[in-house]
Amino acid sequence: MGKPVELREEIFKSTEAAVELLGYERPFRSQVELKGKITRDMIEEISRIKKEPEWMTRLRLRSLEFFYKLPMPKWVRGIESIDLEELVFYVKPDVEMVRDWDDLPPEIREYYDKLGLPDIEKKALAGLTTVFESETIYAKVKRHLEEKGVIVLPMEVAVSKYPDLVKEYFLRVFPFTEHKFAALHGALWSGGVFVYVPPGVKVREPIESFFLIGRSAEGQFEHSLIVAGEGAEITWIEGCSAPRLSRYSFHDGMVEAYAHRNAFVKIVTLQNWSRDVINFNNKRGIAEDHARVDWVEGSIGSKMTYVYPSTILKGDYSSTRNTVIQLAKGPVLKDTGSKAIHVGRMTKSKIINKSISADGGVNTYRGIIRVVKGAKYATSNVECEAMIFDSKSQAFTYPHNQVDEPTATVSHEARTGRLSEAQLFYLQSRGLEEDEAKSLIVLGFLDEIMVDLPFEYVNVLSKVIQLEFKKIGGYG
Repeated sequence: MGKPVELREEIFKSTEAAVELLGYERPFRSQVELKGKITRDMIEEISRIKKEPEWMTRLRLRSLEFFYKLPMPKWVRGIESIDLEELVFYVKPDVEMVRDWDDLPPEIREYYDKLGLPDIEKKALAGLTTVFESETIYAKVKRHLEEKGVIVLPMEVAVSKYPDLVKEYFLRVFPFTEHKFAALHGALWSGGVFVYVPPGVKVREPIESFFLIGRSAEGQFEHSLIVAGEGAEITWIEGCSAPRLSRYSFHDGMVEAYAHRNAFVKIVTLQNWSRDVINFNNKRGIAEDHARVDWVEGSIGSKMTYVYPSTILKGDYSSTRNTVIQLAKGPVLKDTGSKAIHVGRMTKSKIINKSISADGGVNTYRGIIRVVKGAKYATSNVECEAMIFDSKSQAFTYPHNQVDEPTATVSHEARTGRLSEAQLFYLQSRGLEEDEAKSLIVLGFLDEIMVDLPFEYVNVLSKVIQLEFKKIGGYG
């Protein structure tokens, strides 16, 4: 019995050290900061700093035009609390991009050490990029991938080095015309990663990008583009974190994925922003014939989150599996869900949504299944399961099905349950504290989802969930 207890204590000891480190905001030196009203001059200055080709500058300016034309989205609430003119939209940190952890400034390296990134990279990843504030500061990929022609580059580097390849997909999977915040992203994007896997190449180890917001009143707008050629396979992991901030910051990122014929793309997100971050993320994939795009979305932190991983099943026999985990503990709002658009014949989508609401948290599932006419024999199944811990907390489900093809089969299941007092009592009678018992119940609730994650990330997610239920002074 001694070893498991000692191991558990060591896990909490190391993770609490990270929480303590990330629990306050530090001043970091920056080379450039742009804030105030978003103007044409500001957009052109960002493009000039990044030495972008003319086509990208034009795309940014066109996005800016739509940002001012499009209305505020009606399908979100609380977003009106954002005062855009208070934010710093572009921050170039006073550090150059490196390929070795030891070359980072000690005060920045300390963050990543405590989060365990160098160790995870060594054990589990084929490549890693990290974005601090508005720029990529670390990028490394294993040599055997480079030899196979796999491209893993900071987005701004790829724009200049592979302009024709990037231009084919950039803001085409998720156009900036979709809504106001997609247009804002298109105008201000900075940072992110471009991953291209050539036809037939199967990348067995995941590639990760990690995004860190370092200050209050910051806007982060990273853009990631994942492309798998015919018959290729890739798993990309997106990690997010931020210290506790004195005021809110705003995250408006975008992930675009494209799976060519017979390709497989899997995207895993582990989002643990602090409770001072408003998180708005735009995510969409396109799957060609016999291709598959899968999403695993783990939303643990943030004050408000709006994210809806989506797949357009463009090709015949294409498929998608979307798994979303929402934890709303305390006075926070999680508005998430999934979308599947069936266009090809014999397409399949499976959506699993699991939410946990505690201490007044509010979870909302907002999903869309669309089957266009001609998408013969498409099948879709949606499963929503909510666990509510107390009378102060809430969970809502708003599914929307639009089926224009009579041969399609679409189903939706939804279940809501309260925390079992008998289950809690049993665990406490076995010697567990209340917070330990609650975290164990949550982990059991998420068990079937955990099998889709790499082992190292199951550990990370488990620790984060346990800390959410551990009384450590209002950690967010």
